[in-house]
Amino acid sequence: MKKIKEEQKIKEIIDKLRPFLISDGGNIEFIKYENNIVYIKMLGACAGCELIDFTLKEGIEGAIKEEIPSVKEVINITEIQNNQYL
Repeated sequence: MKKIKEEQKIKEIIDKLRPFLISDGGNIEFIKYENNIVYIKMLGACAGCELIDFTLKEGIEGAIKEEIPSVKEVINITEIQNNQYL
Protein backbone atom coordinates (compact mmCIF):
# COMPACT_ATOMS: atom_id res chain seq x y z
CA MET A 1 0.00 0.00 0.00
CA LYS A 2 1.36 3.41 -0.87
CA LYS A 3 1.77 6.05 1.83
CA ILE A 4 -1.19 8.16 0.63
CA LYS A 5 -3.49 5.12 0.57
CA GLU A 6 -2.21 4.03 3.98
CA GLU A 7 -2.77 7.50 5.42
CA GLN A 8 -6.32 7.60 4.05
CA LYS A 9 -7.05 4.16 5.51
CA ILE A 10 -5.64 5.26 8.89
CA LYS A 11 -7.96 8.27 8.87
CA GLU A 12 -10.92 6.00 8.04
CA ILE A 13 -10.07 3.68 10.95
CA ILE A 14 -9.76 6.66 13.31
CA ASP A 15 -13.13 7.96 12.09
CA LYS A 16 -14.70 4.57 12.91
CA LEU A 17 -13.22 4.65 16.43
CA ARG A 18 -14.06 8.31 17.12
CA PRO A 19 -17.72 7.75 18.21
CA PHE A 20 -16.56 5.41 21.00
CA LEU A 21 -14.14 8.04 22.30
CA ILE A 22 -16.72 10.81 22.01
CA SER A 23 -19.23 8.75 24.00
CA ASP A 24 -16.72 8.81 26.89
CA GLY A 25 -16.10 12.54 26.59
CA GLY A 26 -12.93 12.31 24.51
CA ASN A 27 -11.83 12.57 20.93
CA ILE A 28 -8.88 11.86 18.67
CA GLU A 29 -7.09 13.95 16.07
CA PHE A 30 -4.89 12.54 13.30
CA ILE A 31 -1.64 14.54 13.12
CA LYS A 32 0.55 12.75 10.58
CA TYR A 33 1.84 9.43 9.25
CA GLU A 34 5.59 9.32 8.83
CA ASN A 35 8.17 6.49 8.69
CA ASN A 36 5.40 3.96 9.38
CA ILE A 37 4.49 5.71 12.63
CA VAL A 38 1.06 7.25 13.20
CA TYR A 39 0.99 10.44 15.26
CA ILE A 40 -2.30 11.30 16.93
CA LYS A 41 -3.52 13.66 19.61
CA MET A 42 -5.95 12.49 22.25
CA LEU A 43 -8.43 15.20 23.24
CA GLY A 44 -10.99 15.90 25.95
CA ALA A 45 -11.42 13.31 28.66
CA CYS A 46 -9.08 10.94 26.80
CA ALA A 47 -6.11 13.27 27.29
CA GLY A 48 -6.07 12.77 31.06
CA CYS A 49 -7.65 9.34 31.35
CA GLU A 50 -5.91 6.63 33.38
CA LEU A 51 -6.77 4.10 30.67
CA ILE A 52 -5.11 6.09 27.86
CA ASP A 53 -2.28 3.59 27.40
CA PHE A 54 -4.73 0.70 27.06
CA THR A 55 -6.98 2.67 24.70
CA LEU A 56 -4.01 3.75 22.60
CA LYS A 57 -2.17 0.42 22.31
CA GLU A 58 -4.95 -2.16 22.48
CA GLY A 59 -7.68 -0.15 20.83
CA ILE A 60 -6.35 2.40 18.37
CA GLU A 61 -2.96 0.90 17.53
CA GLY A 62 -4.40 -2.62 17.39
CA ALA A 63 -7.16 -1.60 14.98
CA ILE A 64 -4.75 0.24 12.70
CA LYS A 65 -2.11 -2.51 12.67
CA GLU A 66 -4.76 -5.13 11.93
CA GLU A 67 -5.56 -3.42 8.63
CA ILE A 68 -2.14 -1.92 7.90
CA PRO A 69 0.57 -4.29 9.17
CA SER A 70 3.37 -1.96 8.05
CA VAL A 71 2.47 0.50 10.84
CA LYS A 72 5.11 0.22 13.57
CA GLU A 73 3.31 2.12 16.31
CA VAL A 74 0.88 4.89 17.20
CA ILE A 75 2.23 7.79 19.24
CA ASN A 76 0.06 10.16 21.23
CA ILE A 77 1.70 13.57 20.90
CA THR A 78 -0.41 14.90 23.77
CA GLU A 79 2.11 13.24 26.10
CA ILE A 80 5.15 14.77 24.40
CA GLN A 81 6.20 17.94 26.20
CA ASN A 82 8.76 19.39 23.80
CA ASN A 83 6.74 18.99 20.57
CA GLN A 84 9.60 17.14 18.91
CA TYR A 85 7.17 15.23 16.68
CA LEU A 86 5.33 18.24 15.28
